Amino acid sequence: MHIFATTTALLLFTAAGFIVQANVIKTINDDELVKLFHSHSNLVVLFSKQNCNDCDKLEAVLANLKQEVKDNLEAEIVKLSGSQMARLYSPTKEPAVVFFRHGVPLLYDGPINEDALIGKFVQNKDPNVKELSDENFEHLTQASSGATTGDWFIMFYTSNCVDCQRLTAVWEAVSADLKARMNVARIQKDGKGIETATRFRIEGVPAFIFFRQGKFYRYEVGKYDIKSFVKFAQEWYKNTSPESVPVPPSPFDQIVDRSVYYLKNLPALFDELYTNYRTLYYALVGSFIF
Repeated sequence: MHIFATTTALLLFTAAGFIVQANVIKTINDDELVKLFHSHSNLVVLFSKQNCNDCDKLEAVLANLKQEVKDNLEAEIVKLSGSQMARLYSPTKEPAVVFFRHGVPLLYDGPINEDALIGKFVQNKDPNVKELSDENFEHLTQASSGATTGDWFIMFYTSNCVDCQRLTAVWEAVSADLKARMNVARIQKDGKGIETATRFRIEGVPAFIFFRQGKFYRYEVGKYDIKSFVKFAQEWYKNTSPESVPVPPSPFDQIVDRSVYYLKNLPALFDELYTNYRTLYYALVGSFIF
């Protein structure tokens, strides 16, 4: 009888250990996270820190969702504490939960409970933000014709803009919150969106424009959080001055605009050549002199 009781106690203790282990989120470092990006298509990451009650609450909720996340999202949940990478995805840093889908981050902005978390992730298994270019901008948005494709909220960015990169997860969250009401997109000002940026007189980045019924409204609130973006698109835009959408540029206008753009940015281009491609820089300078 004593042996049976002892064996039963050991089995219960072992089972309890397995349950506890199943509900523990693996803690990793920044280097390990980068490696996981290459080996996992989907990943849920908790950016945490010490002495943080909300961090502990989020960790407990996510721990209970481990199996559900694996079954529904084919994703693993991991935790980083005091990570330098937190600021890349969350303006307020820790605590933050970010859902990476094929490398594209979505910052969670809802309440700390299981239903809300898993619901947001399941509804946004794929990235929502559309990528626009000069070639498809007018066709997709119908901006100058009265918006037969609905409203559009667009971010203009450049390849070397750090703030733009940090807003990727935020902008995906904005798109997730607004996708039932409008389209959310982005376009590269110094790449495939040069003419479009010139058309709407975009200077600094990141820049944001809301298109609605043949008019557009510039987002100049100065706040880059999810709630401010969403509220602007839903109602705050009414407090800004509407501008008429300019007609699409003609092919000749496009050539002129592109020439002006490159002339304005020529000093920066030469600086980059001098810094990174010294031989090519001297070759170009020599061709101008001789």
